[in-house]
Amino acid sequence: MTVARGASAQPTPPALSGRLWAAAAPAYSAILEHPFVTGLGDGSLDHASFQFYLVQDGHYLHGFARALALLAARAPTEAVTGLFANHTAAVIAVERSLHAGLLAEMASTHGEPPMTGVAPTTLAYSSYLLATCATGAFSDGVAAVLPCYWIYREVGRTLLARSSPDPLYARWIATYGGVDFEHAVGEMLELTDAIGAHLSAADQQSATDHFVITTRYEWMFWDAAYHRVGWPL
Repeated sequence: MTVARGASAQPTPPALSGRLWAAAAPAYSAILEHPFVTGLGDGSLDHASFQFYLVQDGHYLHGFARALALLAARAPTEAVTGLFANHTAAVIAVERSLHAGLLAEMASTHGEPPMTGVAPTTLAYSSYLLATCATGAFSDGVAAVLPCYWIYREVGRTLLARSSPDPLYARWIATYGGVDFEHAVGEMLELTDAIGAHLSAADQQSATDHFVITTRYEWMFWDAAYHRVGWPL
């Protein structure tokens, strides 16, 4: 590229999604190394931990769908309202199909899960999402829900490369490494960068902070499932 004498090339600022991912990279690396995730891939994960996860994910997805509905109500355009409305419906469909099917199959071989109520980490994560989407800036809400999309896609892609010898885990991996979920994540990343292009530096930092926090919650969610952490009393 030729630059006129006396002019200086203005670097293009990085897209917001790139800034978010860079900030949360250490937490994502820890997620990939967590024994819950590696156990899904190699089939070594205890089925009791996976059953605990499925129960808690059902509770979490109920809160997550409500968070997306809040974003739909606060969206700046009809198109974005429609995007979040469609995603809310899709989350409910996943909860009723994939999770219900896996839980029913596990109940037939392992019995009903010993804990069916909401666990502390699940409540903390979903409460944080709801509070951010209800009272924070719209961009903060988008950033807060994004890890549940983006990180699951990346984990799904990584595990799908080798799938899993356990058919239950292979079914879970195929969902999050599949084309339909890929499309939803792509829509969210496009929206994130479109919003980010109009944010001040302070608002970009606020969105980044929320993204990092919920990425850490993703690690905590899998860790709580791995150890089957319930209420102490």
